[in-house]
Amino acid sequence: MDLDWSDKELAFRDEVRAFFAENLTSEARDAGSLMTSVYADHEAGMAWQAVLHEKGWAAPSWPVEHGGCDWTTLQHYIFSRERVTAGAPPVSPMGIQMVAHVIARFGTEEQKAFFLPRILTGEHFWCQGYSEPGSGSDLASLQMSAVEDGDDFICNGSKIWTTHAGEANWIFCLVRTSREAKQQQGITFLLIPMNTPGIKVAPLAMTSGEQVQNQVFFDNVRVPKKNVLGEVGKGWTVAKYLLEFERGGSAYAPELQVRLAALAEAAAQQPSDTGETLIDDPIFAAKLADARIRTDVLEIFEFRIMSETSGSGSVGVFSSVMKVLGTELQQYVTEIALEAAAAQGTVYQPHATRPGGPVIDYTPPANGYVSGGVWQAIAPLRYMNERAGSIYAGSNEIQRNILAKTALRL
Repeated sequence: MDLDWSDKELAFRDEVRAFFAENLTSEARDAGSLMTSVYADHEAGMAWQAVLHEKGWAAPSWPVEHGGCDWTTLQHYIFSRERVTAGAPPVSPMGIQMVAHVIARFGTEEQKAFFLPRILTGEHFWCQGYSEPGSGSDLASLQMSAVEDGDDFICNGSKIWTTHAGEANWIFCLVRTSREAKQQQGITFLLIPMNTPGIKVAPLAMTSGEQVQNQVFFDNVRVPKKNVLGEVGKGWTVAKYLLEFERGGSAYAPELQVRLAALAEAAAQQPSDTGETLIDDPIFAAKLADARIRTDVLEIFEFRIMSETSGSGSVGVFSSVMKVLGTELQQYVTEIALEAAAAQGTVYQPHATRPGGPVIDYTPPANGYVSGGVWQAIAPLRYMNERAGSIYAGSNEIQRNILAKTALRL
């Protein structure tokens, strides 16, 4: 595996950098660089998606015939790295990075023609209806029912931890259309408009104070059978394919490297208990070096996966490896950042950041004062948000079980 960039790849990098320099507004840059979780400010994110769409770069990983880019695997990686470095916000993952791939793979021609262009423009903004109050990592135990009634299904139940359900106008859901001996059977993948009568969204406050997650209730919600993706009762196959993109569809290393570089720069200015700067503290320096080494190792692994899966569009079981390594390393980096923030990291200052949702029960100071640096305001919020990283998209314990069974044949 050759790790040197070719002249063509360097030219592409320069093209991407020039695009970001010319088109990235201060509003979009703030939304990207001041994020407190994996979700950007909704309005700023949608505005930036419109800019990318005009360029033809809103969904580079899609098939070309649906609006994607004919890029090599390394070009995708370069674009990802340059986006993070420039401070641009990511597009919402639920539509472009997740459900669109399963529509392209399992959808009818009519479904592709209807949904994909609208996802690309942002007209359709999606949320994910997987987890339920009693079914999280054990997703196959889900109970939300969909009973046939003529040309429709009547849906009853609820979904929880539904990100941006208040902003979304569509939700993709796993529902139970029959009860079989094996839990994974009898599950159907259903696409539901959020304005359908009987749907109610109840916001949930996170530990950070942000309202990004929700519980969604379905009370006799009527959904046309034409909104089934794939086959009735075969939704588990569709869901597993989508989870590859949720767990490991993009690289973790570029963002982590940018965050660690910013943290090192901040630590070089931060006083330590010894009277020197924090970067000179051998214990902190060792933790920072450990995080950087682990991130570099992760990057090499991601390069290998991209090389081996180039053209297939699916990372398969490697998505579980990337999910475990990436989320646990994210958590480690937030721990170091919180330690570096010291006492300033205990001050609750969400007004200095750009959360992915409204913050409840918080009144910012009238003059906008922030004690310490902005990174010290971001650190505690990121720390709280990224505790969930090893749980969502299937807990890391579940991922290790998948690897033991699938990769190691245990």
